[in-house]
Amino acid sequence: MKRLADILLPLAIAVLFLGAWEWAVAHWQVPVYVLPGPSAIARAFAGNFSSLMEALASTLTVTLEAFLAATLLGITTAVAFSQSRLLERTLYPYAVILQVTPVVAIAPLILIWVGFDHINLALVIIATIVAFFPILAGATLGLKSADFNLIDLARLYGASQVQILWRIRLPTALPYLLSGMTTAGGLALIGAVVAEFVAGSGTATGLAWRIIESGNRLEIATLFAALALLAMTGVLIFAALSLLEWWLLRRWHESALSRP
Repeated sequence: MKRLADILLPLAIAVLFLGAWEWAVAHWQVPVYVLPGPSAIARAFAGNFSSLMEALASTLTVTLEAFLAATLLGITTAVAFSQSRLLERTLYPYAVILQVTPVVAIAPLILIWVGFDHINLALVIIATIVAFFPILAGATLGLKSADFNLIDLARLYGASQVQILWRIRLPTALPYLLSGMTTAGGLALIGAVVAEFVAGSGTATGLAWRIIESGNRLEIATLFAALALLAMTGVLIFAALSLLEWWLLRRWHESALSRP
């Protein structure tokens, strides 16, 4: 019953909001090029379904590639930091600098350096930069959170650094890593969209370009359809990663254990 309520209550709010939106647009006769109603957006989505799906496939490809790259780089770097505090003190500040630097400011440079002949690679690099830090921060904190008494006991029994990493540090870091990955999934999508915006009209084929194109043509209903598609994609990515987190932690970690 509780899970059913968790699903039905948000859906009820969404239905009420969309109904109020549709009524307000019709009641005040708001021009469609200013604010289309949900029914107009649905018609625009149906009329542009093929092109929107092609654009979504392009954006989603960049997002997934960037997420996988960020995950691999984040875990590898965090493991290196856990093995060498000197390395962590030396390089972690640069990871912070990379995180706080607006990606819009450095994206044009990446596009120039990589070249417009390899535009997809440039898009993946930009999106990877956006998604990298949450994974690095989560994995680093998790690896450092391992019980030192347990580590000392393992060393006392002759465990190697690799065994300690695999048997103690990584299981401890898993909840932190999965939390960072859940955050990074949405950020990878945001990074992909920002990268497509920066890439411009000559090469971009994703949803960001469809948004720009629709805005330039005052096809606001199509613009809203693309935005809705982006939002739903972000929600699905978050849901998939949350499900992965629950599945990996459900048997042993208190954050995923069901309580009466």
